[in-house]
Amino acid sequence: MKFRIHHLAILSLSALLIAAGCGNNAVNSSTTTNASGAAEATALPESSKLNIKVSFYPIYEFTKNVAGDLADVEALIPAGIEPHDWEPTAKDMAEISDADMLIYNGAGMEGWVDQVLESVSGTPLITVEASKGLDIMEGTEEEEEEADHHHEEGEHVHEEGEHAHEEGEHAHEEHSHDHGGLDPHVWLNPTLAIQEVRNIEAALAAAAPEHAEDFKTNADAYVAKLEQLDQEFKDGLKDTKRKDFITQHAAFGYLAKQYGLTQVPIAGLSPEQEPSAANMSKIVEFAKEHKVKTIFFETLVSSSVADTIAKEIGAKAAVLNPIEGLTEEDRSQNLDYLGIMRQNLEALKSALNE
Repeated sequence: MKFRIHHLAILSLSALLIAAGCGNNAVNSSTTTNASGAAEATALPESSKLNIKVSFYPIYEFTKNVAGDLADVEALIPAGIEPHDWEPTAKDMAEISDADMLIYNGAGMEGWVDQVLESVSGTPLITVEASKGLDIMEGTEEEEEEADHHHEEGEHVHEEGEHAHEEGEHAHEEHSHDHGGLDPHVWLNPTLAIQEVRNIEAALAAAAPEHAEDFKTNADAYVAKLEQLDQEFKDGLKDTKRKDFITQHAAFGYLAKQYGLTQVPIAGLSPEQEPSAANMSKIVEFAKEHKVKTIFFETLVSSSVADTIAKEIGAKAAVLNPIEGLTEEDRSQNLDYLGIMRQNLEALKSALNE
């Protein structure tokens, strides 16, 4: 029932948001897409400063580094909140409508974005999918099996009558954060992060062409840092004793592919997904056979699954951070995307050389 209320609330806001967006946005244009996938838009008035809303932390980091002081950039999802669990409120929807741009990762990461885009259709809001044009991978087999299982359960519940149908809608809400079978975690591969930065740069330059050179200068400087990060990963992981690592959340497929590693996930793409008993058994067997001494878990969600397996095989549990949001500890240490990625590199080097 909660899903129904939320869905109706979004739809009922549509007319209000369209009217508000037409009156308040600084950008007076519609958005199109060019051959490279970057957003095109009529230029802002020269005196305007871009008001940009972004979905979650990595996109904030990339956008802020490109925009510099030429835009007000704000993340919709607060620090410390798992982005798979977040949905926009009426206040968030109004803020999106008032913005000049909405930049999001895409590839199924933001399950709410289609509803938002439908609600603001017809407004001058420029929308930018940062992963546009990237080679997006399919989800893991475990994720697909779980999705099939939930689908079958939903069909069974639907057959049991109206009361069960409402429970099925609630179940649909609980599992509405899947990624449509796609792996959206492209930002964990520095070379793909570079492509996202370039897509963002192109969108900002299209919206404010008088600042295109500034955006390019900023993007070039940040891309140089990402290229250095990529080289550090190449150097640090090329000669490790082993090439496979076990992680609680299947977020590191792009990173593993880039550096010749094999990710062995306990569960699928959604961090709240519970692994099946069969998969837990397979992971334990694999860990014992390959003498795995570290089981990786992540920030923002419970480490209980990783802890259970680590205890059973006599291994330790350690953090491998998917950087889906900063924790209070991250913020207190002034960590950013680059700093956390370097922590991930050190964690991998340690585990792969045990």
